[in-house]
Amino acid sequence: MIKTYGLTHVALAVRDVDRSSRFYCQVFGAVETYRKEDFIQIETPGHHDVIVFQTGTEEEIGKAGGILHFGFRLVDPADIDEAARAVEEAGGTLRSRGEFAPGVPYLFASDPDGYEVEIWYE
Repeated sequence: MIKTYGLTHVALAVRDVDRSSRFYCQVFGAVETYRKEDFIQIETPGHHDVIVFQTGTEEEIGKAGGILHFGFRLVDPADIDEAARAVEEAGGTLRSRGEFAPGVPYLFASDPDGYEVEIWYE
């Protein structure tokens, strides 16, 4: 077995790297850590989670490629309402919302390029 820091990043093909960065910074408080003309890397605050946005082709953008969604775990289940508002205010679309079990809320949303993002508490 090799030692790693775990899954460190996800790279997404997007139409507009600036728009994608704004969405994730606004919803999740992420910060940009690296930028080129067609490439932006962001990290979530206090963690080492990285999302890379790279300008893609129409054939690539929004396609799951076998990955159905990726998720962000809430610290407090009461924040699910704020998460829903933040997604919509940042240009995303709510897909579904509910509870996996009592006190275990979730929502699924699409980001501006159509990637499915889960926000949940567990």
